[in-house]
Formats: sequence, structure tokens, C-alpha cells
Amino acid sequence: MTREQKYLAFCALHERPGPFVIPNPWNAGTARILSALGFEALATTSAGYAFAAGRLDSSAGLERGEVLENARSIVEATNLPVSADLEDGFGQSPETCASTIGLACEAGLVGGSIEDATGDPDRPIYDFELAVERVAAAAEAARGNSFLLTARAENFLHGRPDLDDTIRRLQAFADAGADVLYAPGLPTLDAIREVCRSVAKPVNVVMGLSGASYSVEELGAAGVKRISVGGSLARAALGEFLRAAREIKERGTFSYVADAMPHSEARGFMARVAQPAN
Repeated sequence: MTREQKYLAFCALHERPGPFVIPNPWNAGTARILSALGFEALATTSAGYAFAAGRLDSSAGLERGEVLENARSIVEATNLPVSADLEDGFGQSPETCASTIGLACEAGLVGGSIEDATGDPDRPIYDFELAVERVAAAAEAARGNSFLLTARAENFLHGRPDLDDTIRRLQAFADAGADVLYAPGLPTLDAIREVCRSVAKPVNVVMGLSGASYSVEELGAAGVKRISVGGSLARAALGEFLRAAREIKERGTFSYVADAMPHSEARGFMARVAQPAN
């Protein structure tokens, strides 16, 4: 499947009735497993990649080049559309955000997100005007390049539980050209419903964070179009790894193997090589 075909398929998922789940692999192997399970699109996770690389999940801890190389490996492992977690665009300036979108296109991605979090604990969220300018620059770079831009308002992840400001930002991001809107960490289904009601673009919601969890059916009824799971699959895998390692170290036993994926099944997933794009 060509990149253009993947882009059109990705757009179609956002246009059809009802929600869809876009899970988050952190490497080529997990991308192959999720593809084999029948998901229709994938999204990278900066947290999952950071954990695997032994880094902190932040634009300060991850370099743009390595994040995009990891995304490329995921793109090449599947025939599904892949969207990327592009942190804050890997720089403050609108020009850097635009450059990041261009490089993401070159990596084979058909979508990606730019957030308004700065990575600076003293000033965790970009000022409103600059945040909008950054999205506008990213949208201009995406225009005509088969790339679906997601704009993220990060208030609720950074100690600013201001729903009105979050909605104001999302509305401005939509006006600036974002295709999908995303406010991670919304605290209740009512807040999710209010966001969906207040904007005219598809809304992404993340499940797998701490706090309340809602089903695909419940989120769809609230108006959500796209559901991601962020780094939660990676954390679930690490949780099993940690439990197994502790059993060995603390008890000297190996019963964890009973719940491990059989070697033959793992080989079967990895044998499903994606056909190269034309």
C-alpha cells in the first residue's frame, strides 16, 4: 500500500460513523502484533519508546531524529496508516514544528500530533498565541502532503485543570488548520462530552491513564471519534516483565512462563512481513 493510500484510509476512518481504536506500538515487533490482530491504524508512543530506550519521556530526553527513526521502523513493519507522537514538535518555534512535519512525511507517516506542553516545569504550557502559531505552521506544512495533523491541549496533564481554556485552545487549533483535536487527561465523561460538543473536528481521547476508564461504546456515545492508549500497552508489558523478574530474583522460580506468549506464536507474528509500499 502506498503512503497516499494509507493517508486516504486514515482519513476514511475519521469520516465514517462511530469511533475507532488506534493502539500504540513502540517498535516494529509490537506493530506487527497489533496489525495481525485486525486494528485499522496505529499511533506511535513517545513514552513506550522512551521506556524501551532507557530514557525519560520528554522532548528534552528524546531527540527528533531517533523518534522519527523509530516511527519509520513501525511504518515499515505494517501496511496500516501510522500516526506519530511528535511531542511539542521538538522545538519552540513555529518553524521547527513545520520542519518536524516535513521530516515525519519523509519517514512515511500519514499523521502526527503537536502538543502545547513546553517541557519546562516552570512554564509547562505554551502561551496561547504561540501555541496557535505553532499549530498553524504545522498545518501549513501538512497541507497537500497527505498528513493528518492532530493538535493537543495538555492542560490536564500539567496541573492546569481548566476545561474552558482547554476548549478555547482546541477551537483555536481547529481554526488554525488542525484536522484532529486531542486533550489528554480529561477527568470525566462529562468533560469529554463537553469537548466533543464544543468543537467541529474529530476528537481523540486516550484511555489507559490513571483514573476512570470508559468503554469504546461509552466514548462513542459521548462523541469521541478516535481512541488511543498512549504508553499503557508498553507499561502493561513492562509490568509483566517486572513481575517475572521479581519471581526469579525473590523466589527462585519460573512459573511466569505459563503465561508467556509461546515462542511459536511470537515467531508467527514476526513472520507476517508487511508488503513494501510502491
